[in-house]
Amino acid sequence: MTAAGPVTTGPARHHLVWDWNGTLLDDLDLVVDATNVAFASAGGRSVTADEHRVRFRRPIADYYAEMLGWAVDAEAFGALDRIFHDAYRVGLTSCRLATDATAAIAAWPGSQSLLSMWFHDELVPTVSAYGLTPHFTRVDGLRAAVGGGLKADWLAKHLAELGLDGGEVVLIGDSLDDADAAQSVGARCVLYTGGLSDPERLRASGHPTADTLTAAVTLATALP
Repeated sequence: MTAAGPVTTGPARHHLVWDWNGTLLDDLDLVVDATNVAFASAGGRSVTADEHRVRFRRPIADYYAEMLGWAVDAEAFGALDRIFHDAYRVGLTSCRLATDATAAIAAWPGSQSLLSMWFHDELVPTVSAYGLTPHFTRVDGLRAAVGGGLKADWLAKHLAELGLDGGEVVLIGDSLDDADAAQSVGARCVLYTGGLSDPERLRASGHPTADTLTAAVTLATALP
C-alpha cells in the first residue's frame, strides 16, 4: 500500500462509490485491444498497455486525437466509440474481477454503490452476472448514446438519487477523472494503481493511492 499525500485518521465516511472499469473489473487488456481495433479502423497505429495507461484521458476524443494525429470531432468520435464498444463486447466474457474485488467490497463497513461510465443498460446485467448487485444500494451507468465524457456530472446525479452529500462519500477509482469528479462534489477519492491509468500519474496527483483494492478500502475508512 502506498499513499500519495497524507492520510488523516478519523471517522469513516459512511458511503463508498466504486468505479467499475479498471477498478472492480480487470479489463485493461480488453480496453487496449478494443482501442487498437478503433485506431486501426482510422488508419492509426496500435498502442501498448503501458502507453495507453500513460496517455489515456477524458474526454476520450482528446486522447484519440493525440494518438491519431488529427482532430476528432463529434461525428468521428461517435464512429470510433461504436467500433470500440463492438470490439469490447466481444471480449467481455473473458474478463474477471480484480483479484481482491469481492474481499474489498466485503471490507467496507458502510453502504456502497457503483457508478460507471459504461452504458447503463449493459452495465446492470453484467454487474448482476458477477454476483455483485446485492452489495450496492444503487448501480448507475452512462445514460447516453455515446460515451467518452467526464464523470463529474454523472457522479452528482448518482449522489442526488441516493440522497447523499459529497461530504459523506469516498470514491475508489483508477483515474484522475475519478478524482476530479469526487472533488467536484466535495467527496474524497482513493486511487487504485492496478487499473487503466499509469500508477506514477496517480501517485503524483496528491490523492491517496493504493496498489490493491483492499488497501484502498483501508485508506478510505481512515479519511475524515
